[in-house]
Amino acid sequence: MSQSPATPAQPRFLVLIAALFTGALIVSNIVAVKIANFTGVSGPIDDYFLPAAVIVFPISYILGDVLTEVYGFRAARRVIWSAFLANGLAVLAIVIAQEVPSAPFWQDQGAYESILGQTWRIVGGSFSAFLVGEFANSIVLARMKVATRGRFLWARTIGSTIVGEGLDSAIFITIAFAGKNGIDLWPLIWKQWLFKVGFETIATPVTYAAVIALKRLEGIDTYDQDLDLNPIAVWE
Repeated sequence: MSQSPATPAQPRFLVLIAALFTGALIVSNIVAVKIANFTGVSGPIDDYFLPAAVIVFPISYILGDVLTEVYGFRAARRVIWSAFLANGLAVLAIVIAQEVPSAPFWQDQGAYESILGQTWRIVGGSFSAFLVGEFANSIVLARMKVATRGRFLWARTIGSTIVGEGLDSAIFITIAFAGKNGIDLWPLIWKQWLFKVGFETIATPVTYAAVIALKRLEGIDTYDQDLDLNPIAVWE
């Protein structure tokens, strides 16, 4: 009597990392409506105003580094697309809820629209920036890991973030705000990019600890030596 082949073991913590990654993305898009004042922590830089999402969104890049470093680009690619779809669902739900008629006794429609209402330009910029930035981050890290033979994790996490967050900031700010009166794009781009890279650099010990622990607990350390790093090839 023939036996069915054994089912490959599912990594124990992959779903948890994917959930945290998705949650960081969705939360960052919700809190981004607030423009926060970081002048007090920016050193000599004056008028350091950024979307409040910068306190949450860099976490997605740290988790993206962990996904690619431990589980490989194939797993990271699926999680990135899953998070993208989940974020799309969240935006759709917010828009539909905004259009549903309010109860006669509910007087906060204006506040709802002011805080959660989003223009399609903002949404398009956010979605485009996320996909390009996250995939650039993951691809650079995967290539650097092979090139360095798994050494210099700090260089891979920071280097990939410099590229990914740079593209993310440039794409989002340009799509969302280009052509608007009184807005100078370049300061917005480089200040946001600098903050995110600084966040990643400071969090490097945390990234190290998470990567080392997960590699030990999962018993895996993936190298994407011959993998096609095509962002849309989710079926592989």
